[in-house]
Amino acid sequence: METTEAFDGLECTDCGATFDATELGRCPDCDAPLDAVYDYDAVDIDRETLSPRPHEGLWQFDALLPFPASTAITTAEGATPLVEAPRFTDELDVERVVIKDDGRNPTGTTLDRGFSVAMTAVAQQERDDVTIASPGNGAQSLAAYAGRANVRHHSFVPSRSTFHNKAMTNVHGGDMRVVGGRFPDAVEAKADGVLDGWVDLQEFTTPYRHEGVKTLAYEIAAGLDWTVPDAVVVPTGTGEFLVGVEKGFRELQTVGLVDDVPRLVAAQPEGCAPIATAWERGLETPEPWSGPDTICGELEITDPAGGELALRALDATDGAAVTVADDDALESAYSAARYEGIEMGANAGVAAAGAWELADEFDSDATVVLLNTEAGGKSSDLLRSHLMGKGI
Repeated sequence: METTEAFDGLECTDCGATFDATELGRCPDCDAPLDAVYDYDAVDIDRETLSPRPHEGLWQFDALLPFPASTAITTAEGATPLVEAPRFTDELDVERVVIKDDGRNPTGTTLDRGFSVAMTAVAQQERDDVTIASPGNGAQSLAAYAGRANVRHHSFVPSRSTFHNKAMTNVHGGDMRVVGGRFPDAVEAKADGVLDGWVDLQEFTTPYRHEGVKTLAYEIAAGLDWTVPDAVVVPTGTGEFLVGVEKGFRELQTVGLVDDVPRLVAAQPEGCAPIATAWERGLETPEPWSGPDTICGELEITDPAGGELALRALDATDGAAVTVADDDALESAYSAARYEGIEMGANAGVAAAGAWELADEFDSDATVVLLNTEAGGKSSDLLRSHLMGKGI
């Protein structure tokens, strides 16, 4: 495989075993997730190199990615804007609130970043089939990138996934199996339905999805003129976004581009909050959540694959975790559209609502970044129903 100069291979996050880039799954020795590692002394990158160049997307950062941009399976994902939120700033009583509007990615979700990198690894090995189980956004994103790579793709999604995601997965040519029930039922169906030779691109099964997500940190730092925000609030389901953002900021600190790492906040819905609950209880690993009950389907992850790594990321950043009610998430997403002009999905609304839950913890001179992980059109029916419930 063609890799970048600084890429040193993959390392197990538990036993420390090392592997080369051809290992596309979890650790063969202990079944823990793998993580890409680098020789940071060999990284040829500076602040000018990292200045946003939208036409290149996230692959302008290939000095800190496993594969060179010349090999990328890409649709110009990344390079999404940081948007000032003056009304939110006034209401939180801080110096600055900015929204990282990742809903502007090609399929309307942050997941595009990870699938671009993961599909690049698959394409380099000339594999024929890939698969995931997904609440919905991931199925659409995988379909787009696998289609671009001319790789067959097989997704297992719960019946409660949105019409938008199911329709667009079909439009991208995906083999989609709709499973009755919730996300865990889709995971079970995938376990029964996967055929030999299919590459599993589930988060924290492939080593490469959170590698794409980490570029969020690079763009946030560059967009803030290389000042690190006081807090980044992250909608959290599997832990993929939280782990990726923490790694990205830590790498910037390692190569000397920023002085420290921001406090990360994991925001989860009250009806399914295994990571936030584990953080509150001081656990090292989340316990599976029983009886999930939230309209935020993308975050209804009862047994998060990256749960332990997410808790490590919170610990490493002196972070926090917060839970919010579904109505508060919907109201925050509505407020982002109504007052800031940002179309934010219901799942991303959890981050904005989480910031309000922690408002008393922010200093008056703080800069707070809210991560908008999905476009508002992903859950427009939920947002409209919320307004109708208010008589609007």
